[in-house]
Parts: sequence; C-alpha cells; structure tokens
Amino acid sequence: MYNNILVPVAYDHEHPDTQPLEVVRLLANPGARVTLLHVMDELPGYAISYMPEDFRIKAREAIYRDLDTRAGEFPGGEARVIDGRPGSAILDYAGENGVDLIVIASHRPGVRDYFLGSTAARVVRHAECAVHVLR
Repeated sequence: MYNNILVPVAYDHEHPDTQPLEVVRLLANPGARVTLLHVMDELPGYAISYMPEDFRIKAREAIYRDLDTRAGEFPGGEARVIDGRPGSAILDYAGENGVDLIVIASHRPGVRDYFLGSTAARVVRHAECAVHVLR
C-alpha cells in the first residue's frame, strides 16, 4: 500500500480515462495523498501562431477544473498542471514531492516508440519509486 501516489493524466484518446483511478483505489493507504498531474508540453512555434492568443490559459484552466473534480474523489486528492516535457517533468515532480508510486497509462507501443521511447517508458526507466503501468 502507498501513501503518496502520482497519477499523470494525458488528455488524448490513446490513454484510458478511469482505469488509473481504479488502480489507485486498490493501492492507496487510507488517507493517502493522491496527485493528478497534467504536464503541458510547449507547442511548436509554427502551431502556436494558428491558436487564439489565450489558448494556453483557457486550456490550463479547463484541464485544472477536470483534474480537481477527479482528485476530489480521494480524501487526500489534489490537482496540478505544470509546464514541461512530460517524461522529465513527471520524474522531477515525483522526486521533489516524495512520491512512492506513479500510476501511469500507456498506449500500445509502435515502431516510433522503440526508437524514441514513450513517456511511460521514460518514467519506468528513470523513476526512483514504484511505477504501475496500465495498458
């Protein structure tokens, strides 16, 4: 059982939506701190020029509201939205906050992932705590 669990949440269709939270319910000690984390990666310069000026602000607010609602399902739940590259930002957050378990969803790997590595693969290789990967 774990006391400080980090659940990175990606907002794309490739990752399961509720499965990580079900696993957290099984693995968390009563009163465990559960942090739902979304990492906002930088948009390439060519793409940002096509977005409305306040796109990132509105996206961050919407993501935080959703995470906060989900985190409210846990007595020690909290939501965080940070900037950075997902793999390294997740690892940095876990290390700086004493996380003892990361529950992360992963898509089925393709050829590209074998050469570059997915976020979940990076977290598994470099985390200093336990990692539970879901497919």
